[in-house]
Amino acid sequence: MNKIKSQAIAKYIRTSQHKSRRVLQQIQGKNYSDAILILKFMPYRVCKTISKTLESAFNNIKNISKENIDKKKVKIIDAYANKGPVLKRFQPRAQGRAFPIKKPTCHIVIKLEV
Repeated sequence: MNKIKSQAIAKYIRTSQHKSRRVLQQIQGKNYSDAILILKFMPYRVCKTISKTLESAFNNIKNISKENIDKKKVKIIDAYANKGPVLKRFQPRAQGRAFPIKKPTCHIVIKLEV
């Protein structure tokens, strides 16, 4: 059986790429079932989004392959977060001033392989 690859991309996630990368580095290279378990018990908000993206990538592999796939054999070959557009807002301050607020977004990419 040759190697089956799939990927899933979550775009415009409202968190910084630095916070996402911190979590993605923990699951990179692990198998699917271990990664889901790790994400379940991590205290970060972005873990829920990463779990959904990982699940989507796994479902993509299941759709490509017509046979039953063991979750322990599916490996995360690549997981990274790229910078997305920054939402720019302003906070009004005293005496007519305004301070900028930058709300970063990111794009999460997860690639799997059987």
